[in-house]
Amino acid sequence: MYTIGQISKLFHLPISTLRYYDKEGLFPDMERSSGIRKFGEKEMEALRVIECLKKSGLEIKDIKQFMEWCAQGSSTYPQRRELFLRQKEIVEEEIRKMEKVLDMIRFKCWYYEQAIRDGNEDRLNEMLPNHLPEEIQLLYNHAHED
Repeated sequence: MYTIGQISKLFHLPISTLRYYDKEGLFPDMERSSGIRKFGEKEMEALRVIECLKKSGLEIKDIKQFMEWCAQGSSTYPQRRELFLRQKEIVEEEIRKMEKVLDMIRFKCWYYEQAIRDGNEDRLNEMLPNHLPEEIQLLYNHAHED
């Protein structure tokens, strides 16, 4: 069992956030000893799922609904699966957007390495937009897709 301070350090979360989650009912079966919260493996796994869902864009009220479904048992498996399928699509779309961002950054790193080497951008400007080295052209094209 862990104290709230230990969990705060382990998960890099403020104690106030953990208290808020508890107040919202996200740790329904948490043990207490003299009013002190005791975090076990079940709460730690719940916290991992909560943080995953938060990072995927889900709001606390929706995470609370998920936790309520968990407490209701196997009859809510379809709702839980559907929630994760929706979040999976959202995260995959965000990854696609960030891959374009990363390709632009990679292109610009190459671009400025060349500009530094050349001392100017003249040669590079002649290569744009369709006469770049093959690997760089792929980055450039992906970064400029609509």
